[in-house]
Amino acid sequence: MHVEQKNILLKLFQNAVAAVKGDTSVTAWLSHNGLRRPTHILAVGKAATAMFEGLPSDWRNTVATFLVTKTDHIGNTVFRENVKSFETSHPLPDQNSLDAGKGAANFVAKCGADSRLLMLVSGGASSLVEHLEPGVGLRDIETLTRSALAEGIDIGEINHRRRTISAIKGGQLLKRFSGAQVDVLAISDVAGDSIDVIGSGIGAPPEGASFTYQCNIVASNKVARDAVIQNANSVGIGVISNKENMYADLPKIASMIAKDILEGPSGLYIYGGEPTVTLPENPGHGGRNQALALEIARHIRKRIDIVGLVAGTDGTDGATDAAGALLDGKTYMKLPGARYALKRADSGSYFSRTGDLINTGPTGTNVMDLAIFLKHE
Repeated sequence: MHVEQKNILLKLFQNAVAAVKGDTSVTAWLSHNGLRRPTHILAVGKAATAMFEGLPSDWRNTVATFLVTKTDHIGNTVFRENVKSFETSHPLPDQNSLDAGKGAANFVAKCGADSRLLMLVSGGASSLVEHLEPGVGLRDIETLTRSALAEGIDIGEINHRRRTISAIKGGQLLKRFSGAQVDVLAISDVAGDSIDVIGSGIGAPPEGASFTYQCNIVASNKVARDAVIQNANSVGIGVISNKENMYADLPKIASMIAKDILEGPSGLYIYGGEPTVTLPENPGHGGRNQALALEIARHIRKRIDIVGLVAGTDGTDGATDAAGALLDGKTYMKLPGARYALKRADSGSYFSRTGDLINTGPTGTNVMDLAIFLKHE
């Protein structure tokens, strides 16, 4: 893989992620729109810590706050005593998720009549914070999540199933709010950017809400892809394709992307979204981005004019530490075992051996996945 081209793609990806980081996005939105000082803050999702850090320092240091994020996503951040924080599990919820969900429900319920609640919502909240209906336990939500992930069901359907057993999703959390106003700032990790779907609708308003409600999307996959275009143009790379269309089964997405690039002219090809994956029994190591990268590598094998990157903007890909992988026309044949890796959902092991994994750590955002390809002369 040509080092210069690899570095170009990595830089484009890094710039895209930087454009949708939680702190950057929240600060930018507030600077352009303004918002009355809240009396309470609830931050939930993979980007919760970063979004919280984008708020004015006075709010961060004094406003009563309840924050829930993924394990290892608080990092070195030190909160004041006004902040109660949880790190919980994703993509499978754990007991900490249930404890955080109960705490979030109580936090909202205790807001007074004149309170103004600011919610910072990002992807991952479906697993990270949960409070279940009576008679439903942790094993039930674990079973539901494992089954949905293995079946390759899209996030909309997964969230619909979660809402049927949740006491805080789909607008139910804010049923407990008896205050004056709720403002939601959200980072979207779903197609269509609907607050009814992000985090299984944890920030959605209930029907007949008695309070003033406003929701704004502060970052999305489109914003990330637009940042790729801007940075590509600044270094003289022409963009051929920019689509948010990775919303089908992974093999179909791989075939579509490969066809676009193989039949298209030289230049940059950008895709966004979140493919679905059907897992075999006892799957190996790797996530959908690594699997998509290897499947596309199969389609473009022996082509010396194509280099690509497929990665999750949150910095994680499934239950792995990698965000995704780099690929080119030599990737599929670089080492033995690529076919087996695809069959056994073990693409992470393959890319680990080739040295092409992308490791970013938690990024402070989550706007689904990006696939970026450069076809050169």
